[in-house]
Amino acid sequence: MTNATAMTTAANDQDNAYVHQLDRRYVFHSWSQQGSLDPMVIAGAEGCRVWDFAGRTYLDFSSQLVNTNIGHQHPRVVSAIQAQAARLCTISPAHANLARGEAAKRIVAKAGAGFSKVFFTNAGADANENAIRMARLYTGRTKVLSAYRSYHGNTGAAISATGDWRRVPNEYASGHVHFFNPYLYRSEFWARNEDEECERALAHLRRVIECEGANAVAAILLETIPGTAGILLPPKAYLQGVRQLADEFGIVLILDEVMAGFGRTGRWFAFEHYQVVPDLIVFAKGVNSGYVPAGGVVIADAISRYFDDHLFVGGLTYSGHPLAMAAIVATLDAMEEEGVVENAARVGNGPLAEGLKQLTEQHALIGEWRGVGVFHALELVSDPVRKIPLPGSEVLTLKQLLMDEGLLVFTVENRLHIVPPCVVTPAEVQEGLEILDRVLTRYAATR
Repeated sequence: MTNATAMTTAANDQDNAYVHQLDRRYVFHSWSQQGSLDPMVIAGAEGCRVWDFAGRTYLDFSSQLVNTNIGHQHPRVVSAIQAQAARLCTISPAHANLARGEAAKRIVAKAGAGFSKVFFTNAGADANENAIRMARLYTGRTKVLSAYRSYHGNTGAAISATGDWRRVPNEYASGHVHFFNPYLYRSEFWARNEDEECERALAHLRRVIECEGANAVAAILLETIPGTAGILLPPKAYLQGVRQLADEFGIVLILDEVMAGFGRTGRWFAFEHYQVVPDLIVFAKGVNSGYVPAGGVVIADAISRYFDDHLFVGGLTYSGHPLAMAAIVATLDAMEEEGVVENAARVGNGPLAEGLKQLTEQHALIGEWRGVGVFHALELVSDPVRKIPLPGSEVLTLKQLLMDEGLLVFTVENRLHIVPPCVVTPAEVQEGLEILDRVLTRYAATR
């Protein structure tokens, strides 16, 4: 029985009501006021589509939380998880297991020269935690510099390193300092072009390092392309400049590729676009599309060698969990053999980018479009001249209108993030663009 057949067979409105009732009675949701929630019910998924028990289908241009890079229910990944479950469901991370070794081997190969080891975690947040720990142990310093426009996860050091509003009620970890990263559309540096934005942002970062005491700074932690903060593509030379500052002051450069990595930008890693190599690479999400939770840190050789005779004081019960590792192996092999990363580049930089550019030219609500691969954002404004952000209440209304038309997008503040799976087809892109055009047109007429 195919997923589509199962969907039809199981479809009835009562199942939606029952699942919704279960959720609201027993489930506590993240980042939410619990009493106002009305969660959408999902019964199944396949490729770039999800559906409920009533048979209503949606084109998933959110990739859920920007993680289903290989699409939903890829048969090779599902089969690999099933086979691993029959062989070995779990084992202590102190033991060697085949799936973990094969997963690490593949990730190191994608990372390129200069990397030889992977430390596995359960997700992106604890991957950032352990990257910070490694940098502090390696340098003997304590401070971590990160951007105001960033999100690194919701655990102690990761949320303190985060720049957005969620940091403020959760600042329990110490040693975190923030700086402004480039964002030309809303420049903090009065820049008129990308070159000025880059030069001034680097000068600002240098001053922060100097004022905080360079010999106290263990790491600079940056999302290669900030995702939740707005898919902020850095100026071409910015990351190279950050790399030079890190080298000058003996600081570890950590690039957070949790959202941008493993095909999302049309490359295996987003840093490949910028000809820069970090000391630590943080990953999660797309490495196995979240089929089983997994994350990790890819470690540069110099740092890895340091821990040959220095104790690494970190560990997790489920580091390298066999089911997650089998999912990684199958995901990376399928992506390689099926040209999934190439598809993300071809479709994302072709019909998707071209269509979003046209929408931007046609709709005054869109102040700016930016993106690469299948990683795009539409910044919505109520006044395009003064760049006044569209109120969040209106963005939520637009999100609901898009859902009513059968399209799921990822929304943050005044933005629509257009982030379909890396397997999206030109026909699916066209379908999604047509829905966006209809909804934006209809909504603008009512304002």
